[in-house]
Amino acid sequence: MNRLNIFLLIVVMGCALSVVNATNQQRQIFIQLQRAQSQERQLQQDYSQLQYQQSALSKTSRIEQIATDSLKMQQATTGRTQYVVLDPGAATAEDASIPTSAPASAPLNAQPARSSQAASARGGTR
Repeated sequence: MNRLNIFLLIVVMGCALSVVNATNQQRQIFIQLQRAQSQERQLQQDYSQLQYQQSALSKTSRIEQIATDSLKMQQATTGRTQYVVLDPGAATAEDASIPTSAPASAPLNAQPARSSQAASARGGTR
């Protein structure tokens, strides 16, 4: 019976150690969960703040103010607007050139000038 008691004592000690180990793992996982939830709340707050900033920065009045102040842009008026009228079928997709990464000082294609000259001759510009 002495051996049976020792065996049972070892089994009970093994069970007690496994309970302690499981409890420790549960605490570690709970701490990780709390950290993840805290990080989620922080990210949600950051996202809300970024949405607010985006809406504030994309307001039409702010964009107009920057355009007029910083970029020196002006409102389009009918007196300064030029209209170019082309004959139907005068320009096709084959006529259009594909833009390349040429320097800004490179001369433009001669064809658009011809189209605007034809429109000017017909009185298409104001």
